[in-house]
Amino acid sequence: MESINRSAIELVDEALDFTDELGVEMTELDCGAVVLDFGVGVDGGVEAGLMLADIQTAGLATIYTQMDRIADAPTPYVELTTDRPPIALLCAQKAGWELDLGDFDGLGSGPARALVGEETDFERVGYYDEFDFAVLAVESAELPDDEIATYIAETAGVDPGSLFLPTYATGSMAGSVSMAARAAELAVFRLSELGYPPTEILTATGRAPVAPVSYNESVAMARTNDALAYGGEVYLQVREESTVFEEVPSNAREEYGVPFEEIFEEAGWDFYELPESVFAPAKVTIDVVDGDTYVVGETDEELLAESFGLQ
Repeated sequence: MESINRSAIELVDEALDFTDELGVEMTELDCGAVVLDFGVGVDGGVEAGLMLADIQTAGLATIYTQMDRIADAPTPYVELTTDRPPIALLCAQKAGWELDLGDFDGLGSGPARALVGEETDFERVGYYDEFDFAVLAVESAELPDDEIATYIAETAGVDPGSLFLPTYATGSMAGSVSMAARAAELAVFRLSELGYPPTEILTATGRAPVAPVSYNESVAMARTNDALAYGGEVYLQVREESTVFEEVPSNAREEYGVPFEEIFEEAGWDFYELPESVFAPAKVTIDVVDGDTYVVGETDEELLAESFGLQ
């Protein structure tokens, strides 16, 4: 398959051509790396969030917004579909790179992870990338500086001048939109963690509501995860039957029914202190080709309404 960093660079070039229309800002660091602010010092918007999600999935998914309701309140949802779920969702979109360097705190998602290839996802999928340019989307309340950019470039094996870093705060519209696009990713990751070969997942469609923006990063982190765990809906088409399908949705975990604000508080707001099983979509349909179709999990509209502060 062609390099997913090459595909993502084409999308970054498009974002650079339309910075004014998207409401994003570009900064070139002294080391040569380019930082694209999608929602730290700028407001960004829904279109910026959709472009960000496109970049994170390296253009291997179709992503758009639609309107639905929560507690009878008109609410935007983001829907994503991909016929390359192992690569698009696990090798690209997943936020699997912890960026904890000095005072900087962030998470990296996007195709640059495939240049490093140290996460178990790459071994399971059997995909590693090689390219001279790298794209890593950074989720952080502050923009990366030269130290962070140089570290990422060195780890990915590229020159800092060949590195592009779309960056956004969780508490931004781009953050809420790109998080809502992760429902399918969570389902595919859960299946993979449960031992189901991700290469047997043929297609994935997922949707989740766009959480109201809060500039308090803790509130934003809780709301965006509630949107997925209690409002995320996923359809997967897979090749083989399995006994683990019931364990995929969020109601298979002990913490189901507890708002993420309480879950994160219990863990000291450390994302990596939580068991991976808490990050799962609410309801999943798993369609086995030429076999049975399983519907597991449930949504919780009441919890969502409370988390979103709907009046």
